[in-house]
Amino acid sequence: MKKKNTVLVVDDDPAHRTMLRALLTGWGYTIFEADDGSTAIEKVHDQAFDLILMDIRMIKVSGLQALTEIKAFNPAIPVIIMTAYSSVETAVEGLKSGAYDYLTKPLDFDELRFAMERAMDHTRLKEENRLLRETLGSHFDTRSIIGRSPAMAKLLETVAQVAPSEATILITGESGTGKELIAGALHFNSPRKDGPFVKINCAAITETLLESELFGHEKGAFTGAYRKKEGRFRQAHGGSLFLDEISEMSLAMQVKLLRVLQEREITRVGGEEVIKVDVRIIAATNKHLLQEIEAGRFREDLYYRLNVVTLNVPPLRERTEDIPLLAQHFLELFSEQNRKQIKGFTPQAMDRLLKYDWPGNVRELMNGVERAVVLSRSEYLDEEDLPMMLRDASFSGEILAKDAVLGDMPLDEVEKATVLKTLKLTDGNKSEAARRLGITRRTLHKKLKLYGVMS
Repeated sequence: MKKKNTVLVVDDDPAHRTMLRALLTGWGYTIFEADDGSTAIEKVHDQAFDLILMDIRMIKVSGLQALTEIKAFNPAIPVIIMTAYSSVETAVEGLKSGAYDYLTKPLDFDELRFAMERAMDHTRLKEENRLLRETLGSHFDTRSIIGRSPAMAKLLETVAQVAPSEATILITGESGTGKELIAGALHFNSPRKDGPFVKINCAAITETLLESELFGHEKGAFTGAYRKKEGRFRQAHGGSLFLDEISEMSLAMQVKLLRVLQEREITRVGGEEVIKVDVRIIAATNKHLLQEIEAGRFREDLYYRLNVVTLNVPPLRERTEDIPLLAQHFLELFSEQNRKQIKGFTPQAMDRLLKYDWPGNVRELMNGVERAVVLSRSEYLDEEDLPMMLRDASFSGEILAKDAVLGDMPLDEVEKATVLKTLKLTDGNKSEAARRLGITRRTLHKKLKLYGVMS
């Protein structure tokens, strides 16, 4: 049976305490009461509470005094303070002293429930992350990896196992899932952690320049080579080299890379000197390499050389438990950067975040939260602050859910069905249909013409 959360209600008004006891008991909490700050301090010393709901103005010991002593004894207990509108300045002082949040009287019950649930979630997530760190080992450094879902916990356990080895690692996953963070965790938890961690995106550099970037070049090796340059392999000597988007490397470069992995030595472009290198290779791709091999775009021998251990980073839609924690992390980050005092998300906004599919994964979530923080004018991000595609997320699901089994339809037919259904649901309003589909009106006209629909 699930344990009920315990709440200590601190208020010198008996009628207000009675009201809160009835309300919170109905919400499933176990309630304890204190009529003064001094009594609250004693109770906190006697037993553990999941949350404290405390009035700020009391006759003997004020809520602010009690808050200071309670936080000194147990800083992990979330405290929500209650205050009249005339005492908001004192409440802000309470926040600086460690209160989780404050509410003004008379209490808005929806706001109270939301604040309590957020405080409980915040404490629970901190505890789950602490337990995860203990499971992974006290010296395991996740380097900003945020996640409490079973999928991420399993991934991090595997990372902790293979990080101390010298094995070459292949990290797979969709764009924006955080493959680079996993590569960093592998390096910084390995015996090479004091050595360099060098990164290169193979998709961002042309084939000619990529060879020079990886292996270096001699002075005069090609036009513009005015001096000798050390490549990324030499820069990573004694450490790790992260080859991101390795599937974008040309077949000719794949041959050269394979030789380096086999011989552990390089030759600069335009040079003859053979240079030994001591580098651990961590590669990443967002493509299915076996399909790339079948299509003749990736070498099978290189694949097996890289694929000693494969780590697959799950997409965000498969780890929805992580969305609230990631969203809050980004909110705090961008609030600080933009000098804003934003506390969290409204239930409606969080509901939108949880229901969206996140094709761009964590990177898309980060960008969406940043945009919302920049545009928001209130203490909580509301659904109206979110990007348009998030606000219409349930709409797109509604369109597809009413169609036939789309898995049996060609992709172009799925697109056609979606476009026509959207047009129908907007009563033929092409501007609105284009907005909901995330395309321009001109593009919509072209598609309708292609489908043989008069536009």
